[in-house]
Amino acid sequence: MDSDIIPDAELDCVGLYCPMPIALTKEEIDQIEVGQVLKVEADDPAAEEDIKRWAKRTGHEILKFEKEGTMLTFFIRRKK
Repeated sequence: MDSDIIPDAELDCVGLYCPMPIALTKEEIDQIEVGQVLKVEADDPAAEEDIKRWAKRTGHEILKFEKEGTMLTFFIRRKK
């Protein structure tokens, strides 16, 4: 069950706006090992498309995405 994903690191981008959520996500993913999972929380509406597009472009895998109200939660596995 993917609700059992346990992140290796977490990043709180709530209250931050473009380009900060994507810039901080990139910095944080570089700090974890390949195969580990980063949980990112953001409330910037642009972050949904920005982070999905960034993950696809850079080869990282979004294991799970949740949207509850304005809160966006990503679980991203570092692939390289």
